[in-house]
Amino acid sequence: MARRQSKAKQQEEFVKGIVGIAAIVPGGAGWYLSGSMQVALIAAGVGIGIAIFLLIRVTLARSARLKRSGIGEIDQMDGIQFEQYLGHLFRSQGYKAEVTQAKGDYGADLILTKNDRRIVVQAKRYKKNVGLKAVQEVQSAKAHYRANEAWVVTNSYYTEQAKKLASSNKVTLVTRDELIQMLLDMKARSEGTATRGKDNKAKSSA
Repeated sequence: MARRQSKAKQQEEFVKGIVGIAAIVPGGAGWYLSGSMQVALIAAGVGIGIAIFLLIRVTLARSARLKRSGIGEIDQMDGIQFEQYLGHLFRSQGYKAEVTQAKGDYGADLILTKNDRRIVVQAKRYKKNVGLKAVQEVQSAKAHYRANEAWVVTNSYYTEQAKKLASSNKVTLVTRDELIQMLLDMKARSEGTATRGKDNKAKSSA
């Protein structure tokens, strides 16, 4: 939770910085060229207006991207539903995905295979940051299942301790942002396949 607050604070400071620059630069230019405080204030107001407009556009585009990805639906899933959905997601990437048993999974919720790669995945559908335990479990599962790689996938983010442990043990951490991009890629592939199917059907009918 602390990481999310910190990230939000950084975004707030970034926005304040952009608005500040948008006011100072046009205002300073107006004062330098005209020597009039009124012109400088008008220029600063115009700069702030443009900055706010652009920030609103960026915010709306980000919201549309999140909605298109379907991450909101994932946030409402339970753990088992999330694991099943990840299986579908990884299959769309060409992996053979096996969802392990809910009990006695030895730290792996999914086992992925592709060519000569074998990957154990710990799935964490969380509202808070994922901690050390997930990294420890998937690292143990890597040895148990004789896998080449170990991943943790979450709809959230990770604590600093989890990131440090993952780095020292070569565990791949997939964050919310990366998961969103994977979801968008899957939807793009699905839409592309559907479009090609319609085109082929139209050609065969002609």
